[in-house]
Amino acid sequence: MNEPPGIRLSVVIVNFNVKYFLEQALLSVRRASADLPVEIFVVDNNSVDDSVAMVRKKFPEVHLIVNTENLGFSKANNQAIEQAGGEYVLLLNPDTVVEEDTFEKCLAFMDAHPEAGSLGVKMIDGAGIFLPESKRGFPSPFVAFAKAFGLSRIFPRSRLFNHYHLGYLDRDQTHEVEVLSGAFMLLRKAVLDQVGLLDETFFMYGEDIDLSYRIVQAGFKNYYFADTTIIHYKGESTKKGSLNYVRTFYQAMMIFARKHFSGEKMHLFIFMIQMAIYFRAFLTLFHAWTKKLALPLLDTGLMVGGLLFIKNFWATQYFKDPDYFQPAFYYFNTPLYVAVWLGALYFSGSYDPPLRLRRLVRGLLWGTLFLAAVYGFLPLDFRPSRAIILMGALWAILSTVGLRFIIHFIRFRNLDLGREREHNLVIVGHKEESDRVRYLLHQVQVRKNIIGVVAPFDTDDLETYLSTISRLDEVVYIYKVDEVIFCSRDISSQDIMRWMTRLGPHLEYKIVPDESMSIIGSSSKNAQGEVYTFDIQFNIATAMARRNKRMLDLLLTLVILVASPVLVWFLEKKQGLWRNCFHVLSGKRSWVGYASVEEGTNALPPLKKGILSPISGLRYPIHDGPTIQRLNFFYAKDYRPFDDLDIVWRGVKGVGGE
Repeated sequence: MNEPPGIRLSVVIVNFNVKYFLEQALLSVRRASADLPVEIFVVDNNSVDDSVAMVRKKFPEVHLIVNTENLGFSKANNQAIEQAGGEYVLLLNPDTVVEEDTFEKCLAFMDAHPEAGSLGVKMIDGAGIFLPESKRGFPSPFVAFAKAFGLSRIFPRSRLFNHYHLGYLDRDQTHEVEVLSGAFMLLRKAVLDQVGLLDETFFMYGEDIDLSYRIVQAGFKNYYFADTTIIHYKGESTKKGSLNYVRTFYQAMMIFARKHFSGEKMHLFIFMIQMAIYFRAFLTLFHAWTKKLALPLLDTGLMVGGLLFIKNFWATQYFKDPDYFQPAFYYFNTPLYVAVWLGALYFSGSYDPPLRLRRLVRGLLWGTLFLAAVYGFLPLDFRPSRAIILMGALWAILSTVGLRFIIHFIRFRNLDLGREREHNLVIVGHKEESDRVRYLLHQVQVRKNIIGVVAPFDTDDLETYLSTISRLDEVVYIYKVDEVIFCSRDISSQDIMRWMTRLGPHLEYKIVPDESMSIIGSSSKNAQGEVYTFDIQFNIATAMARRNKRMLDLLLTLVILVASPVLVWFLEKKQGLWRNCFHVLSGKRSWVGYASVEEGTNALPPLKKGILSPISGLRYPIHDGPTIQRLNFFYAKDYRPFDDLDIVWRGVKGVGGE
């Protein structure tokens, strides 16, 4: 009697709050494992997006390890590797899609090359662009210097300056390389047993470099394998525009240097890394602040210039005296008016995308009303003329609206400001699946101009389909298509990736997994992936709501402090009032948060712990968990600042409690 074949491959995926990407990754792994003895591990690092429930429901074959805290990438992988029984172990990111024959090809290569300790593959991002981190070199001091200070980007094919990404090696050919990416790292289990598991000193980043280095030091080879491709929606796991990424990545490099280098080489490497941290942190901050402050600074310049012109015009034409206004107009009134208008624009959401002219006009009108209200309370020397406030407000509205029209025209060559052009979209799939995609897009209210459906097979039915997939590039050109959605049930991952690469990065690509209620894609390796899904949209999660809630907390604290001599007589608990005011001012607490319940708030947008909650001050006490969960849910979903005012007014007796 023949013994059943042993497990050839153990796939290990560490997940943290990327449920929809994980679902797509597991579906692709399932297809790639169809004819192979494969076991799959998912290690969840305390996600709060129902990833665990999704895996249990849709992927019962998966070995699921659920952590109650985020243990980091290395430790979580090791948890699964210690249980793995495969001849090979694959470390795979949750935001990836593998081809149907990826595993078969990779295992065949490893079998044919016994000297290979590890193998990586060609990776592309969600726009079909090759990811250079598919193959890398060891970060020596000079290599680290060239990468940190941008020389590798300036000279991408230089053997000297871009050794980090091995830019001089052909991406379409298989090569022996030094470092592989942890997003897809196929390891020979026997080699892993010899060199050891991932170093848990590395929480995130650097662990793949360290493991690659130890494999080479042990006498084995790492290979970049170009005969198969995977999609890596890299923006989901690496937010490169953040200071946190800069700090975490380069600290990992310092750990690597202290572990593997010594003497002058170590000190030089660490010095280079420290310089890189400061340099990249400066660039990151400069870019972020420039992006955020450019429009407010332009608005400021227009408002100041307009006020000064209006002041001179009004003094000359109305008062017949160019020196009529006091010097206080320059150092008090102008800064006050501009600050109020800018603050009103900020809190009305005028600087939040997408641009809405009504937010801009509404903000300036509210700011003007505020200035008119406080005008009478100013000393006489600081009250130049109400006419200047009104004319200044009119100028502020006209100039800021005009500025946005100019910026929009420069970028898009049209004047459809505030009205985004609907993207032309085609669906690649059978009619049944394309109808499901249409339904999903309609349900989540995604505004797209659906041109039609491209058949993934040969057909003459041109009433149902625009064309066959072989002419997809013609369809894209003729109909000026902006976005392509592939139905993975009807077209293989291999063909999807081939078409993404062929059509180029100027389009947006998304994939709808089989039987999934989500459509997934990403337009850049540095941008967060986009998901069309039935998920509830919570108002409390928007930037404007968060900002207004914080401002309301500060204003309520001021009111409570002013009213405290009288208020303390009505409080159920007096001793906690000053403490609560301090905690709210410092940002540690909020006046209103979720009601305490053992379960039910994990899936809601996080909030600061509240002194009061949606159940505070209700006429009838509520103690059952489901009702509290529903009240928390509706508070987050339909949040308006007036909700907080209502809760504080209703539950004012409890502002001094816990």
